[in-house]
Amino acid sequence: MQRTLLYLFLFVFTWASLQAQKPKTPSSTEIYKSIQKLNVLGSVLYVAAHPDDENTRLISYISNHLNVNTAYLSLTRGDGGQNLIGPEIRGLLGVIRTQELLAARRVDGGEQVFSRANDFGYSKHPDETFDIWNKNEVLSDVVLAIRKFKPDVIINRFDHRSPGTTHGHHTGSAMLSMEAFDLANNPSAFPEQLEHTSIWQPKRIFFNTSWWFYGSEEKFEQADKSNMLSFDIGTYYPLTGISNNEVAALARSQHLSQGFGTNLQRGNQNEYIEFLKGEPLLNNNDMFSGIDTSWNRIKGGKAIGNILNEAEANFNFKNPSEHIPQLVEAYKLLQNIENEHWKTQKSKELKSIIEMCAGLYLEASADTSIATPSETINVNLEVLNRSDVPITLMSLITPNHANISKNIALKNNVKYNFKEPIKIESEATYTSPYWLEKKGSLGMYHVDDKTLIGLPETPKTLKVDFHLQIAGTPFTFSKNIIHRYAQPDKGELYRPFEIIPEVSVALTEKVIIFSDNKPRDIHVTVKAGRDNLTGYVQIAHPENWNIYPKKQKINIANKGEEQTLVYTVIPPKNKNEGFLKPTAHIENKTYAKKLIEIDYNHIPFQTVLLPSESKIVRLDIKKKGDNIAYIPGAGDVVPESLHEIGYNVSVLNPSEITPETLKHFDAVVVGIRAYNTVEELKFKQQILFDFVADGGNMIVQYNTNRDLKTEELAPYELHVSRDRVTDEHAEVRFLKPEHPVLNEPNKITPQDFEGWTQERGLYFPDSWGKEFTPILSLNDKGESPKNGSLLVAKHGKGYYIYTGLSFFREFPAGVSGAYRLFANMLSIGKTDSNEQAQLND
Repeated sequence: MQRTLLYLFLFVFTWASLQAQKPKTPSSTEIYKSIQKLNVLGSVLYVAAHPDDENTRLISYISNHLNVNTAYLSLTRGDGGQNLIGPEIRGLLGVIRTQELLAARRVDGGEQVFSRANDFGYSKHPDETFDIWNKNEVLSDVVLAIRKFKPDVIINRFDHRSPGTTHGHHTGSAMLSMEAFDLANNPSAFPEQLEHTSIWQPKRIFFNTSWWFYGSEEKFEQADKSNMLSFDIGTYYPLTGISNNEVAALARSQHLSQGFGTNLQRGNQNEYIEFLKGEPLLNNNDMFSGIDTSWNRIKGGKAIGNILNEAEANFNFKNPSEHIPQLVEAYKLLQNIENEHWKTQKSKELKSIIEMCAGLYLEASADTSIATPSETINVNLEVLNRSDVPITLMSLITPNHANISKNIALKNNVKYNFKEPIKIESEATYTSPYWLEKKGSLGMYHVDDKTLIGLPETPKTLKVDFHLQIAGTPFTFSKNIIHRYAQPDKGELYRPFEIIPEVSVALTEKVIIFSDNKPRDIHVTVKAGRDNLTGYVQIAHPENWNIYPKKQKINIANKGEEQTLVYTVIPPKNKNEGFLKPTAHIENKTYAKKLIEIDYNHIPFQTVLLPSESKIVRLDIKKKGDNIAYIPGAGDVVPESLHEIGYNVSVLNPSEITPETLKHFDAVVVGIRAYNTVEELKFKQQILFDFVADGGNMIVQYNTNRDLKTEELAPYELHVSRDRVTDEHAEVRFLKPEHPVLNEPNKITPQDFEGWTQERGLYFPDSWGKEFTPILSLNDKGESPKNGSLLVAKHGKGYYIYTGLSFFREFPAGVSGAYRLFANMLSIGKTDSNEQAQLND
């Protein structure tokens, strides 16, 4: 039975991830758990810097064992991380990681909030972090989160007393949390927030410590723990047949873009939090000691608690609807409570529980997943009461503000369907992440609407209100319009309903490289958001570039179809760069955004609207060799980038790495973190080393020093460290200025390291065999030189190169120097096509 419950639990949460838009159909056990949580009036805010920083074990324990409202404040959305599942980086990666956090919270029972801080990349000290973030604005957002969520307890993931020992974002998050703890109750601090919320003073703040912060388990064992609380977060939940640490592992495994899929954990496990400040603890085993978390904490709450505690104590698992009269009575009493915070929070919970107990199924499904402003869609409304409780559907209110009277008594298990046409307003807002709507700075998102600050997603604007009367009391349930459909090979599916422009335009390539002054064709994809789309497209371009034709007509018959337009671009003779910006002209309106779709199984489908532009670079670049084999790693666009500068690139799977296959290539390039993610590569190393010995070149891009699949990264001694240079402007010194990799076929100068983005590089080797030649020296301010960013070794007739330079970030940004240096790395020891032809003659 236990195993059956576990499998059911896993299925429910896996299905919930895949079907995040599906209306809830909870079991009696889930309803009972909700009532238990309803009877606890306490809250905890967990604070850290990034998605995946959160301790899901502790969040799940507080939410599911203590039944306390728990939220995770992630200051950033993780834009600066790497992506193990696809090519998305920066803002698009932030969208993915936001949804992964929401998926994790659906598993562990927490809520999710954010600040406007942008994850600009690794930072070695909070001073650097605060120089790039707008510290006052991020502090304001932390204060706002506290005032809105009103936590009794704050728990920091990181130690505010240890600047410089870990990621500056990490320490910075704790420092801001400590400061906000003292400001949230001060009406003079950020007074503009008080138009929408009220001051609040948390009772205590803790640091979620562990042996890791002490350097070893032995040191932590010896540490003074008199100021710490500890508890076993491996507690087992008989109601679900799963333990807390299993729930936590499921939640942790939602962070797939960061490679955090993990085995489930079981058994006892101690967690520690260190008291930092606030009201002194009366009981060292209870973070809420001295805090009343019962209904008695609010005036008038005792009567409500008497009703709800009785419902919990005598819960009917076979027929939860039996409790609806009690729940309705408690709901009516709750509306007279003066405490607006708990009134709002518990009214929301109570309504949801009443809905669950009645087995209510309320759905508004559009006949399409997308629509444009002014378009009319058909929405199927489904209403179902699966109980004997008297429930009447009084009316429906659609987004057109039409009040549609129904007055229908809902019989037990009788489905009622209604079809309603709904016209989208002409000024309707497009569906897209609000924090990406306007260009921000390196360290901050720009958000004009202050009411959106902190929200994980852009609120859906298209809803249907179902006005019901339940046991004689009126209730309104609002449901987002979604799109429900079926596929023969997948069954029933759900997608968000989204409003898009009537046309979107996008250049096929994000960066277009011209290695000479020859004209080149580019492609503009026009996608119709409605039927019968006509108009034309023009492309804005730098003055010294030319594009023909000047404009082209659009003529698309059906919504969702695309038309590809071909333009010829003529570059200038000399080195130059700028941007191409296509614009679609439809009647008297212009559209200049591209529609990006993000579709992964573990998160809901996402659409993102971004300015449509591509960088164009007239590059002074030469190369030797033509054919490149690329072995993918964690996901990047390096193959496409190499194709841009004229290489023939073939992507190889590990099974295709054979001596015979490699004979056709001049060089092999290994993708980022390939030796962390591709198990089979450890069996192919000797084949690759033999390829180098026979005259080929092999370039290995960065890997982390943890979870390497092989210790033999190179044919010679090589040790990868955590050394990195985060300042993209850091001086780059040439250790071997005469070396071919800096001179042939392109002369590399300091100017080639201008315009780099986010960082110089990461996970540089810190020791290597005498066969390697270090080429560059660089370091962040105040640190010792790091000489392992680019290492070259002759091996037989060819060259093995290991580099931690962040080419995977520079290529999508169109950094010309990165292209020139990489071309030299591929070309080392080669003859170009003209030289080879002369030799053959």
